[in-house]
Amino acid sequence: MSIFSVFTLLGGLAIFLFGMNVMGEGLEKRSGDRLKSILEHLTSSPIKGLLLGVGVTAIIQSSSATTVMVVGFVNSGIMKLSQSIGVIMGANIGTTVTSWLLSLSGIQGDNFFLQLVKPSSFAPILAFIGIIFAMFSKSDNTKATGSIFLGFAVLMTGMDMMSAAVKPLAENPDFANILLLFSNPILGILTGALLTAIIQSSSASVGILQALSVTGSITYANAVPIILGQNIGTTVTALLSSIGTNKNARRTAVVHLCFNLIGALVFLILFYTLKATIGFPFINDSINAAGIAAVHTIFNLTSTLILFPFTKWLEKLAYFIIKEDGPNGKEEKISLLDERLLATPSVAIARAKDVTDHMAVLSRDSLFLAMSLIKDFSSEKAAIIRENEEIVDKYEDKLGTYLVKLSRESLSLDDSHEISNLLHSIGDFERMSDHAVNLAEVAEEIFTKKITFSADGMKEIQVISRAVTEILTLTTDAFMKEDLELAKQVEPLEQLIDRLKNKMKNRHIQRVRKNECSIETGFVFSDLLTNYERVADHCSNVAVCLIEVANDSFETHEYLSNVKGSGGNDFAQRYEAYKQKYVI
Repeated sequence: MSIFSVFTLLGGLAIFLFGMNVMGEGLEKRSGDRLKSILEHLTSSPIKGLLLGVGVTAIIQSSSATTVMVVGFVNSGIMKLSQSIGVIMGANIGTTVTSWLLSLSGIQGDNFFLQLVKPSSFAPILAFIGIIFAMFSKSDNTKATGSIFLGFAVLMTGMDMMSAAVKPLAENPDFANILLLFSNPILGILTGALLTAIIQSSSASVGILQALSVTGSITYANAVPIILGQNIGTTVTALLSSIGTNKNARRTAVVHLCFNLIGALVFLILFYTLKATIGFPFINDSINAAGIAAVHTIFNLTSTLILFPFTKWLEKLAYFIIKEDGPNGKEEKISLLDERLLATPSVAIARAKDVTDHMAVLSRDSLFLAMSLIKDFSSEKAAIIRENEEIVDKYEDKLGTYLVKLSRESLSLDDSHEISNLLHSIGDFERMSDHAVNLAEVAEEIFTKKITFSADGMKEIQVISRAVTEILTLTTDAFMKEDLELAKQVEPLEQLIDRLKNKMKNRHIQRVRKNECSIETGFVFSDLLTNYERVADHCSNVAVCLIEVANDSFETHEYLSNVKGSGGNDFAQRYEAYKQKYVI
């Protein structure tokens, strides 16, 4: 084997890994919404978890990506440890799809249909279709499909290059002697595990083994231990991803390791016991790409069938290895946002949306609580409002950082819109919680200074409080449900609250002039109205952003000008309805 063959081998490996990466990203992007939907309907049933693992891994073509995703789900509280075990088992089965696809390159024969299913025949066509889709289509889904086709064509090109580079080794006695070493099960397992741990993909390492099989020097005796090792090596990715996570996420990675280790050990014992007792006549025969795919599949199916009834024991083993804190230990907080989910943007966005929804509810409830303090102040309730404000501040910081990182990923148009909406809204929800604190401080001033409003002033405060309560409810419901019809009801109410504020200020000035209210009361009354008006403004910002993002536009001022200037029937009717509802 010349130095140029080594260069070709390395280049082929690079192209193969690049193609696998491109194809995986395309598959993930194309199926992102489907993955989100599947996860939303996830149940605690181990069988459904198993099928989920098979399906997701078959879709994204990477068991490592699936297990890293699962570690992230457990860490962020989306999935329980018990649910993750079935998914991990299914991922090991799902990853065998890749090896069967790669085995197509070994098809022999002059029959037209056999030639047709060979990747070397249809990969160039897929590449041509893929580049057309990727370059000329405006649809994100079609572009993602183009990436899948291109990735597969590149992957198969790399596979062919590796196969061509190693073919001369068939005549090399030194290479044959090296392969004899791998007949030793321990050495074969270690080699397979090390190779997979380095390239972080069992699918890729199995592909490399399939490429080497064209030399005809690899036998079943060599291949079986290496394949077992490859399945152990793939657990390194999940173990690395679990660093810095909570205990259950680390247990998930441990379950993956234990499952593959125990599975390899059981399969090894069964295989060599049967070999010693009944014998395998094919054991020293050369193995081809299809044979490697078959061994890979049989191993993963056997491991799952044997260990599936013992999922509870695997869970207990994980708890034994990573123990709970003692009675005086500090309970770990579940990370709300996990960067491991960034690899699956649609799922990461769904989690970020959940956190933002919680942030919106905290801000809304804090404002409800703050408004109740105007009439009946409580220092305990004021303390809750301040605690909520600190939590909301942390949410804004974490969400902002997380969403910016997420925006750098390969995203569909819908995902980009969702991130834009979340980034625009978190600032408004944070400011709402600030106004809740401001209102609590106003209420405290009213209580400590024993300030009283006139009967008319108190009645007006109650009216505008009801209007602000409704706009808060409308806004949070519209945001959480992504309901554009509810969002369109916010702006007319915001306009009415502005009108109420101005009218109330003028009336209060008249009361001060008549000595019905003090100047000190006037300052407090003004602070109260200012906070109410600004809360309504932030509600308007959230609702308008929701509408504009849905229309793929961010011309907020233009939108508001059109709404206010045109006086459309819907806007006018809603405004009049609110005007009749909130009378002072």
